[in-house]
Amino acid sequence: MTDPVSLAAISGVLGAIGMGMANEVGRAAWETTGALVRRAAGREVRAPARAAEVERVAALLREGAARDPELARMWERFASTLPAGSGPGSVGAPRLPAATRHFTDRRPALRLLDREADRKFDGRPRVALLHGPEGIGTSATALFWGSRRAADFPDGQVHVDLHGWSSQSALGPAVVAGRLLRELGLPAEETPHAADGRLDLWRRLAGGLRLLVVLDHAYSAAQVRPLLTSAPGVFTLVTARHPLPGLDAVPVALGPLAAKDARRVLTHFAGPEAVAAAPDTAKDLLVRCAGSPYALRTAAPLLSVHGDTARGAADAAGPVAALTESAYRALDADAARMYRLLALRDWPHIDARTAAWATRPDQPVATDPDATPAAALLGLLADRGLLEPAGTGRYRFRPAVRRHAELLARHEDGPRACAESAARVVRGYADLAEDAAHQALPESWRVPAPSRPGPPLGKAEALGALVREAANVFEAVQAAADAGDRAAAVRLARALWPLQLKAGRHAEAVPALRSALRLPAREGEPRATALRDRAALRFQLAMSLTELGEHAEAETEFRAAAGDERTAGHIRGHASAVEALGLLRLRQWAGPEALALFDRADTLYGTIAPGEEGHADLRRARPLLVRHRGRALRADGRFEEAIALLRTAVGSFGEIGDDYNRARALTDLAETHVLAAAPAAALPLIDEAIALLDAERAEHPLAYARSVRARCVTP
Repeated sequence: MTDPVSLAAISGVLGAIGMGMANEVGRAAWETTGALVRRAAGREVRAPARAAEVERVAALLREGAARDPELARMWERFASTLPAGSGPGSVGAPRLPAATRHFTDRRPALRLLDREADRKFDGRPRVALLHGPEGIGTSATALFWGSRRAADFPDGQVHVDLHGWSSQSALGPAVVAGRLLRELGLPAEETPHAADGRLDLWRRLAGGLRLLVVLDHAYSAAQVRPLLTSAPGVFTLVTARHPLPGLDAVPVALGPLAAKDARRVLTHFAGPEAVAAAPDTAKDLLVRCAGSPYALRTAAPLLSVHGDTARGAADAAGPVAALTESAYRALDADAARMYRLLALRDWPHIDARTAAWATRPDQPVATDPDATPAAALLGLLADRGLLEPAGTGRYRFRPAVRRHAELLARHEDGPRACAESAARVVRGYADLAEDAAHQALPESWRVPAPSRPGPPLGKAEALGALVREAANVFEAVQAAADAGDRAAAVRLARALWPLQLKAGRHAEAVPALRSALRLPAREGEPRATALRDRAALRFQLAMSLTELGEHAEAETEFRAAAGDERTAGHIRGHASAVEALGLLRLRQWAGPEALALFDRADTLYGTIAPGEEGHADLRRARPLLVRHRGRALRADGRFEEAIALLRTAVGSFGEIGDDYNRARALTDLAETHVLAAAPAAALPLIDEAIALLDAERAEHPLAYARSVRARCVTP
């Protein structure tokens, strides 16, 4: 059995907590760890900011435990009773998206994949790279091979699209690791925010699994390497449009389909009657498609529906471009216009609402967007091979097809119409995101009231709607910023707050917030309004930087936000930024500095007079500060003072009927008694907290409260 106070064991616990602070429970455990480290060292010790610093802190704790048997017992109880989290989901092993029903050829490639997957494990990761030009079928081959070998991966097959069409669209390793963890069923609130934490947790979870990992559409080796694991049961299959220099993988090149297989594909999609009725046209199409499965799929409607095989300049650019041009020329005017205007931005997904915004003048979209003419036209574009399905009612462009459509839009619709169309889509997403964000967090002043309120939703339903549209909302921020539309960019960026606070989408929020912040104030905009908007975005950016472990930059942004709020005369915002800086100090185990900042924030709140903006928020804001101050005193080892303040916070939350925060303050109070070596006093407090949290169905705080209770009764 591993010694719980060995250097390795302590380092493991510190690393797991420090890298996995994805929710309030993790942060509470981290604060308690800081208090134990302070007792071990007899002085304030700053929290390790990077994995490399963990061992230094672990050594201090180990040395302290060797001198102080009670501390050793406290650490052992703490480490052994920490909530383990729910881990990967129990709703069944993840599976790949459906493979194409009509798959042919590729026998050499499939044999190479079989050979690497079945290779006897010798310490080297099992990795293969399927590569070939766009439209050649790398994704289809990966999915077909994976579906054929599903029984060999009983723990699941995870699939993530890396969006490697360009350096701008390619997802970073931290974002991909987060998606891999979600594919395994890990709840969002248990997914670490920092890149190191995500990648470490991914490798640890994958280490004991028999798993197929498909990383689709990779851009570079640097994007893929951090995601690889040497776990003996994991096979990683990467697809890309070209070889990836620097990626140590078995290369599997895909070329054109053989002539007989190409004819088989065309016949499948067009129908044998159409091929038999126009043999010369079919022969011409087979030549033009040059063995590209995608081109053959796109060519089929031209044969079976239109018989349009007109050649154009696009033929010189390759089969995908050539057949895309032919398919486009066969569209009617409405479908052609929709095809062009939807391509002006690289939307992660397109649905009927997106299409309606892009093609129609500003007007509300139907409650059921799937029952609109836009939905029917999207289905037609998918039938013609110009869009690909991306979920129920959702579609996306292939990169080469989008480039074709965008060039046509610039030429046929003109700059003004293109700008107006893109602006309508951006405003549509701003209305959608603003409304969903407000309904997800109706009590938060950080989410402005929506310009166009939608149908009423519950908080969870509204957050779910915002999460489903998150990828397009992030893209809409960038689109607004690229167009210089500061008003829309600010609306969209402020609507990201629930995605940051509740869904942990910090890595994706940071570039969007930076883009919005770069835009200058609008001409004629009141200075105070511009300052408050800038402060709000700086605050949001700082919060995400904090969660990502970028503490120095987070502090800079918090201070800048406080300065902007002060200059704008917004006391509530100024106090909130100072309070957040105190929470950052608390996370860094700097109790005295945190306490000073909380005191300063409380003084600022005290200057808000009745009737002034923010006064109604004080009933909740000031008890929260009392709780934070109690935690800061506890971090500094001043237990009696901490207990007094936390009792005050418990009473204040009880007076306003805030059972959730009363339970959290009771948990803090009970844990302070435990740290002060008075577990008997803690027991009734934590039992009351557990009852309140159970009634609130607050699963993660409840798990932590139960771990505190276990420390009260563990010998």
